[in-house]
Amino acid sequence: MKITPGGVVAAEWTKFSSLRSTWITTGISVFLLIAFGMIASASFSGDNMSSVGLVLSGSVLAALAVGVLGALLGASEYTTGMIRATLAAVPRRLPVLWSKSLVAGSAAFVTMTAGAFAAFAAGTAVLNDNVDALGLDDDGVLRALVGAGLYLGLVAVLGVALGMLVRSSAGAIAILAGLLLIVPGLVALLPNSISEAIAPYLPSSAGDAMMALNQADGTLAPWAGLVVFAGYVAVTLAAAAYRLKTTDA
Repeated sequence: MKITPGGVVAAEWTKFSSLRSTWITTGISVFLLIAFGMIASASFSGDNMSSVGLVLSGSVLAALAVGVLGALLGASEYTTGMIRATLAAVPRRLPVLWSKSLVAGSAAFVTMTAGAFAAFAAGTAVLNDNVDALGLDDDGVLRALVGAGLYLGLVAVLGVALGMLVRSSAGAIAILAGLLLIVPGLVALLPNSISEAIAPYLPSSAGDAMMALNQADGTLAPWAGLVVFAGYVAVTLAAAAYRLKTTDA
């Protein structure tokens, strides 16, 4: 029987949706996004912070959660040995990577975009009186919320690519956490001239730019942030595709 691209996607969706960990991790991701947004909105009393930035405060932890979800999808079959059966059914191999990425990225984009809008509604409802509330019809708000969903969807794809590149869930999660959390801290320790030149192009900074309401000094514009972060994802996918195509499972 001929294996079609749609059939591979359907098979990966079945694997993805049938795992209890998928729903648990997705639920945790949405919860973190909403809960931390509400906490930040209710407690913030300073200046120079938009309500959109506050309601999306949970995006850092949500990114880790969706990245874990992608890493598990990408690497779990290597852990169990089921990857051999998958590649026997799909001998061309690369459609497996594209399908896993499509499933994880689409699911994360849809759920996390909905989560961003829910976080906006919940955070606005408890917003500290010292912060001016914004509505969905204000300039840039819709773009920032959709940008948050797109960023988190791409993080899930990055997790899949890392999982299939290193073929270890723990290794992929460690690399992802390092890229999003540890590397920015290390760059901040560099001399200011070097740090300021590098920091805007880090994965986490590019992601922040995608969902920022306004472009601050020394940061990327939203579309530039999308291009930079998508570039990181594309390079990792290319590396994963090369290893998948040239080495044994």
